Amino acid sequence: MLSLIFKNAFLDLIDSPPGSMIFVLLLSIATASISTILTKWLVDTEEINRKQTQIKGHEEEKQKIIDLAEVDPERYRKARKRWDRKDVMLKKTKQKMSLQRMKPSCVTFLPMIIIFGVLNTVVFRGAQVALSPMHANDVPLIGNFISAGPIWINFTAWYFLCSLGLNTLIQRLLKIQSQASGGMGGMFAGQKAKALEFPDV
Repeated sequence: MLSLIFKNAFLDLIDSPPGSMIFVLLLSIATASISTILTKWLVDTEEINRKQTQIKGHEEEKQKIIDLAEVDPERYRKARKRWDRKDVMLKKTKQKMSLQRMKPSCVTFLPMIIIFGVLNTVVFRGAQVALSPMHANDVPLIGNFISAGPIWINFTAWYFLCSLGLNTLIQRLLKIQSQASGGMGGMFAGQKAKALEFPDV
C-alpha cells in the first residue's frame, strides 16, 4: 500500500512542470554519465585523443602544402606525395576509431530504446514538459513533432536539448573529450581542410 502511494506521488510529481522538466534534466545527466563511464571503460580514450590530434595536424598541414605550390613547385610535389600517403593510412585509422567509439552505443542502444519508448508513450504521452523560449510550432519541419502546446515542448524535445550540452560537459569533466576531438570549432576546421583542393603543378 505504502509503495503504491509513493509510486502515485512520484508520477504526480513528474506529470507536469516543473517536476517533469527537472526529472528529464536528471535523466539526461544520468544517461550522459552512464554513456561516458562506459566509454572510459570500453574505449582507449588516450589513444583515440592522440590519433585525433595527429589527424588534426595532418589536416592543418594541407593548407601549408598548398601555399608551397606557387613558391616552390618541386617541394610542393614532394610534400603532396608524402601527405597523400599519410592520408591513406589515416583514413584507415579513422575507420578503426569509429568502430571503437561505437562500443558503448552497442551496449546501451537496446535498453535506452525500451526506457525511452516507455517514458514517451506511457508516462508523458505528449505532455507539456518544459517551457519554450519561442513558439515550438514555428520551428521548420519538426515543429509539430516537438510541440506540446503554443509555448510548450514535449519529452523528446526537452531531453534532446538537455543532452546536447550535458554530453560534452560530462565528457570534458571525465576527460573523455579532448580539444582536438570535440567542439564545433574542430568540426568546422576539419570541414574546411577537406574542402581545400591541391592545385595541379
